[in-house]
Amino acid sequence: MKRTYREINQKISKGDAVVMTAEEIIDVVRREGVEKATKEVDVVTTGTFGAMCSSGAFLNFGHSEPPIKMQKVWLNDVPAYTGLGAVDAYIGATEIKENGDMDYGGANVIEELIAGDPVHLKATSYGTDCYPRRKIETYVSLKSLNQAYLYNPRNAYQNYGVATNSSDMTLFTYMGKLLPNYGNATFSSAGQLSPLLNDPQCRTIGIGTRIFLGGVKGYVAWEGTQFNTKAPIKNGVPTRSSRTLAVIGNMREMSTEYIRALNFRRYGISLAVGIGVPIPILDEQMMRCVSISDKDILAPVLDYSVQSRNRKPLKEVSYAELRSGAIELFGKKVKTSSLSSYYKARQISEKLRQMVQKGDFLLTEPVERLPEDRTFNPLEIVSREEVK
Repeated sequence: MKRTYREINQKISKGDAVVMTAEEIIDVVRREGVEKATKEVDVVTTGTFGAMCSSGAFLNFGHSEPPIKMQKVWLNDVPAYTGLGAVDAYIGATEIKENGDMDYGGANVIEELIAGDPVHLKATSYGTDCYPRRKIETYVSLKSLNQAYLYNPRNAYQNYGVATNSSDMTLFTYMGKLLPNYGNATFSSAGQLSPLLNDPQCRTIGIGTRIFLGGVKGYVAWEGTQFNTKAPIKNGVPTRSSRTLAVIGNMREMSTEYIRALNFRRYGISLAVGIGVPIPILDEQMMRCVSISDKDILAPVLDYSVQSRNRKPLKEVSYAELRSGAIELFGKKVKTSSLSSYYKARQISEKLRQMVQKGDFLLTEPVERLPEDRTFNPLEIVSREEVK
């Protein structure tokens, strides 16, 4: 059986589409089989909510009187990048205060703007004939800004490593606090609910795909940075860090329920981003993809005390094992915890399911597929003559 986007959208518009979450569909396929499930279900919704460091926002402040060409900008004392137009800036989620305070950063500014709070703006300039002002201090809000939209270069990682620590010291990392001597293990993925694990080859997720982003409709803008198609495959899905998405969405309509600042002690700031993607069931192959369960999705356990990009996996474990609360390493029971909220991922997939069922969220066919052959290159220290 085959369907088209047009056929599915017609059913959505009429209120006739059958929509299920990626968690619900697992039991349906197990009970009824792929063929019957494909005939019955039109769309499967996915969701994820976790730390996505490669995130940020473009902001336009408007022109002051007299006008200023903003050379340097601070928002609540957090530096923003201004090598754009005179009053445009990009604030990165992980940027921290200029004084080195690691407890507040760009993600906090983004969350406060979405919450409707006032944010202190300071800008300086070298001054020009057309932009004579050299300094300005004021307050801005989401309402006063002309444009404010998230543009996140790398979100929704397709699988990720599990972090642990074999050393005698506690480590503070982007994977959280890692206790010594394999005292714990942390992971960060929604597993069977995660968007890119339900469409592992990106057949339906591509440039122009409409998604749920931060509580509203957003879009896939491009392949995410560090996009990689070369990860090993087991049970049809990558077992290492693989594909990613660059996404875009209007901050004005977002909710702090799905966009939250995170503080990783002695590491820095990140942004928790809620993303959901509806997967159209075009054929039986898509149904096989969306019915994958945590027991069939494997991730590598990595020792973060090894300070190298070439950490060798200690073993592979399933997300079913990780969510059980403990895994076994070298005969030792190691407690596990998730940096990605499965509760919120479930909430996002359910909210998206309701939006589609009500006809409030139509599916978009990608205008272009994401790369099918992409390698992630490491950074090497080379001379000018050695550059490839």
